[in-house]
Amino acid sequence: MFPTLETERLILREITKEDANAIFSSLANDEVTRYYGQDSLGNIEEAEKVIDLFAANYIEKRSIRWGIQRKGDQEVIGTIGFHAWFPKHKRAEIGYEIHPDYWRNGYTHEALLEIISYGFEKMDLTRIGAVVFTQNGASNNLLTKIGFQKEGILKDYMYQNGKPHDTYIYSFLKVL
Repeated sequence: MFPTLETERLILREITKEDANAIFSSLANDEVTRYYGQDSLGNIEEAEKVIDLFAANYIEKRSIRWGIQRKGDQEVIGTIGFHAWFPKHKRAEIGYEIHPDYWRNGYTHEALLEIISYGFEKMDLTRIGAVVFTQNGASNNLLTKIGFQKEGILKDYMYQNGKPHDTYIYSFLKVL
């Protein structure tokens, strides 16, 4: 059973085929995918494939991705979750995106705090990592504000639009 999480203003829930238009709206937007490590989506079918991939990866315990929904609304405004999940090693990496119409409202911050707590308490993680393009000031600032520690730079680590980019590697460790 897919876990549904709740914060003061948000519901973090399973992403379904009914969310394809909202997922497409975000992931077809070059502003959103600029630091995402994948090209913008070109059609709704690609959004449906992304949703199928999220579902398959959850079943196979490789990742978990929630849709971010504002309370009182039905449409997701973005996604957030863990990928590169290795239960044996008690670690995963965090990832997220949100539609630009909802930037600078604290939604990502709110969702991050909730899933970090979930990761440590329910998934038994001891390390949550993040890999972020060095140019992505908003994400770099948000992660440090929450308590992630910058561990270093990965040179030419991710490609975006055919060009290599450096990334920062961050960690957030569970206090034992």
